[in-house]
Amino acid sequence: MAIQVVSVAALSCSFGTAPAVLSVIPTAMVNAGALPAATIMDYAPLVNVPTFAMCSSLANPTVASATAAALGALTPMPCIPATTAPWTPGSATVMIGGKPALNDGCKLMCMYGGSISLTTPGQFTVNVA
Repeated sequence: MAIQVVSVAALSCSFGTAPAVLSVIPTAMVNAGALPAATIMDYAPLVNVPTFAMCSSLANPTVASATAAALGALTPMPCIPATTAPWTPGSATVMIGGKPALNDGCKLMCMYGGSISLTTPGQFTVNVA
């Protein structure tokens, strides 16, 4: 059984250099473990998904430019998440405000090739299917 993700869940990006914390704006007024419960629609860059410090993806134009300027030596640049689609797959049975609940098995893709995953869900008492 999957665990419901809440605000303060820990995130990591495959091209980021530091972990980050999910931020959930409590518009649905639903809590899990006394914290705002997340849905698959909590994917907005810098609103829900903060920076992962530095990005090392060559698909990121700033990294590609800095790497070219350094004569091919990979040069990480500040991370600005470029998430354009919701988390997948989300809960098949639990809805929050008409949107599928976000569980600890979901992934989020960055358009620069990074895969954002949940390292801890932020609470451990509420399960979702």
